Amino acid sequence: MANELRPCPCDIGDKFDYGGRGQEVQIEHIRAYVSKPSASTDKAVIVIHDIFGWQLPNTRYMADMLTANGYIAICPDFFVGQEAWKPSNDWASFDDWLKTRQASKIDKEVDVVLKYLKEQCGVKDIGAIGFCWGGAAVQHLMLKNPHLKTGVSLYGVIRFFDERSSLLHPTFFIFAENDHIVPLEQVTELEQKLKQNCKVDYKVKIYPGQTHGFVHRKREDINPQDKPYIEEGRKDMINWLNKYM
Repeated sequence: MANELRPCPCDIGDKFDYGGRGQEVQIEHIRAYVSKPSASTDKAVIVIHDIFGWQLPNTRYMADMLTANGYIAICPDFFVGQEAWKPSNDWASFDDWLKTRQASKIDKEVDVVLKYLKEQCGVKDIGAIGFCWGGAAVQHLMLKNPHLKTGVSLYGVIRFFDERSSLLHPTFFIFAENDHIVPLEQVTELEQKLKQNCKVDYKVKIYPGQTHGFVHRKREDINPQDKPYIEEGRKDMINWLNKYM
């Protein structure tokens, strides 16, 4: 079967049964999910989805988790209306699908989101987090965009990017020990590059026994053995944002 050919074998994991506490808005040419805390804040986090798109309940759950910790959270549709990947799709077509959805080609949309957050929401400090495809997008933004304060890249696909490693902002890299999409040798190589070239604070952390997507795609009640690491990854993410924002 063609579905056995998986150039990026991202498993959907546990799809959360979650509706969200925020609302969908239209921002220029982009649709986005926005969640705001009850108390006023001038801090926001851009949440960058994985290949399953901005409407995945799991990602909205993570956005609302940020809101519960005092941040405005916004998850834009960085595929800009193009279909997200579906678990039923033929993995043999994945490379062609990805060519029109490159994680390093989101700058125009990020500029629109930054403008919205500053002009419509009164935000001053903005960070970014991202999962898988979105984790790679965060790596791109931390290397290029001067308007962000910090970032958290969760199992971002390192191989999508070139030799640059001089980050502009403090960045936290979350990886899983048993991730066949981002193998440990790539993580080791990334650490070496950062140690040689990076002049801002960074952290690379590998969570033992975990697989790709564990922070946002695994449910604690279904995976009790992974619950401590799921919770630790989420707590680490929040603590990093709090430290630099």
